[in-house]
Amino acid sequence: MDLSTQHVLVTGGAGFVGSHLVDRLLADGATVTVVDNLSSGSRDRIADDADFVEADLTDPDALDGVLDGVDLVFHLAASKLVDTDRPHGQFEDNTQMTLNLLEAMADADVTKIAYTSSSTVYGEAPRPTPEDFAPLEPISAYGASKLADEGLLSARAHSHDLTVWNFRFANVVGPGLRGAVIPDFIEKLIEDPESLTILGNGRQEKSYLHITDCVDAMLHIVATADDAMNTYNLGTRTTTSVDRIAAIVADEMDLDPDYEYTGGDRGWTGDVPKMRLSIEKLAALGWEPSLSSDEAVRQSTRELLDELR
Repeated sequence: MDLSTQHVLVTGGAGFVGSHLVDRLLADGATVTVVDNLSSGSRDRIADDADFVEADLTDPDALDGVLDGVDLVFHLAASKLVDTDRPHGQFEDNTQMTLNLLEAMADADVTKIAYTSSSTVYGEAPRPTPEDFAPLEPISAYGASKLADEGLLSARAHSHDLTVWNFRFANVVGPGLRGAVIPDFIEKLIEDPESLTILGNGRQEKSYLHITDCVDAMLHIVATADDAMNTYNLGTRTTTSVDRIAAIVADEMDLDPDYEYTGGDRGWTGDVPKMRLSIEKLAALGWEPSLSSDEAVRQSTRELLDELR
């Protein structure tokens, strides 16, 4: 698929991943419409060349007329907080958004959707985790909602004229990221350069994928995979521990803080302590990340320091 000729709708396009995706789509020549309720995204992130619709996708009428002339949907809108105090509400919101979007797409005869799922659908699985690992047993309501959405999309793909590209992300990092370990460490060390509080025991270890690689991988999959349901892991072949992230951030800030740990083998309820996705299926499609996990963390640290200092 040549996206330069397409009209693309991006739900959640005012968020971290969504805004980077919108910028890349526009640079590639696509026409882009963004739908976002701005609950966690920012209007300032959306490029002037994109059309913007402020709407809440939990409203069944939110997309009335919005999908006219759209060729492809990237569905990123979701409640993303893993350690939420309203797990049932989060599950209902996320699945309702996807159901409403699918109904609106059917009404507008839009037959192509790319969906951003998550490594959290696997739960605490052996590593590296391939796409065909089973059973899928998420340990958070967020992961459960992503798995439920995958089921909704799969059912439509196999029973209706719908093509689905389903992306299971590792941890995505880069400029504009907030509410995650790298910006958290930077903000803590700006406030107190002498000490750093680390959630858990510091030995949690996961893959970190830079946002430029993430967007590039998504677009590569959409351009080259053509089954009804196309599920791919997006990540790196390497991992980085929380202690290693702390060391990289401290090194880039030229600091030597003392570490204090909150204890336990995970940072919060629903946290998966160890995660590395197999990307062999993606590699067979002709794509490899340009940065390792450590390199993605270091580059993101430098980019975020420019923003947060």
